[in-house]
Amino acid sequence: MRIDFTGKIVVVTGGAGGFGSATARTFAGAGARVVVSDINLEKAQAVASELEGAIAVRTDVTSPESITELFETVRTEFGGLDILVNNAGAPTPKRDLVDTSLDDINWLININYRSTVLASQAALPLMKGREGANIVNVASISARRPRPGGTVYNSTKAGVESFTLALAAEVAPEVRVNSVSPVISETGFITSIYGHNDLSDADRQRLVTGIPLGRTADTQDVANTIAFLASDLASFHTGVNLQVDGGRSIN
Repeated sequence: MRIDFTGKIVVVTGGAGGFGSATARTFAGAGARVVVSDINLEKAQAVASELEGAIAVRTDVTSPESITELFETVRTEFGGLDILVNNAGAPTPKRDLVDTSLDDINWLININYRSTVLASQAALPLMKGREGANIVNVASISARRPRPGGTVYNSTKAGVESFTLALAAEVAPEVRVNSVSPVISETGFITSIYGHNDLSDADRQRLVTGIPLGRTADTQDVANTIAFLASDLASFHTGVNLQVDGGRSIN
């Protein structure tokens, strides 16, 4: 069976980043019209320019007002919404909890957890009456297999998993809600943690230790899983979390 999103309207937050841009391209390649939402408008426009019928919207997901403006744009431009991918999020540089500032704690909660809650809240009225409407949230395998130095980040992603379950129960059967939990990927995420773009061989080896398939996640691995969960192939899936982790969760 072929995944087909012809005629569907899709919002991808963090749509200019590694997972987000791969996800936007995957949906567009299957016929969807995509709203590429990102705080970096120039990069969002670059992604949208590659995709037929796509638009770019600058969104700061730590701002409730900016989230409201995003979905008002969706309402105005398209009249409704079929799929929301809550992908926007970020870590901080690795540090122990005792060295983590209150500002960093609040920022992590706002960008990873609160943004998912508020975007879903704003999206749901636009999904009313639309067959197959669904939300896919991007959590992280670190919620279940945490590494030191990211306690607050890890727990915000655990919150995303729990929110997915709770919302799935609340809005069924009209809307499905699922999540994915990727293992670390060599995207801008790496820069946020390590302060540089490229991993050393030693860093890479340390990261893949404990991943049975022996590599980090590719952005397309994650995009494919999101697309599956959003598609009719997963029409009986809600409240599901799929680990895109090369086996990290079982090791």
